[in-house]
Amino acid sequence: MALARKGSRQIVVEGTVYRWQLRRRPTYPQGLVWSPCTFAVEHADRPGTTLVVTTGQPHPGNWIGREAGPVLPSAVAAAVRAALRAGWTPTAVGSAFRLDRSAGFTPSSSR
Repeated sequence: MALARKGSRQIVVEGTVYRWQLRRRPTYPQGLVWSPCTFAVEHADRPGTTLVVTTGQPHPGNWIGREAGPVLPSAVAAAVRAALRAGWTPTAVGSAFRLDRSAGFTPSSSR
């Protein structure tokens, strides 16, 4: 599934243009800090397989007030590089490629 152009941002990694997007509103588990923040990345010109990155931090819009920093373009670029090394082919058609960078994430204990 392709990312909507509206609300996505461009980033150039090693000479290739990608688009990335973070959900404006957290999902229910992200809002309660039961699961970490995720963002999606795809090739800007020929979208194929979407990269879904699970971060190690809460969503910035979580509902319980847990401190969360923004998702920086440098973190997105680092995730793209790591996914390319792990075998992500952004222009190939296929299901989402998942990159888990959630090591160290501590979910909220309010379950």
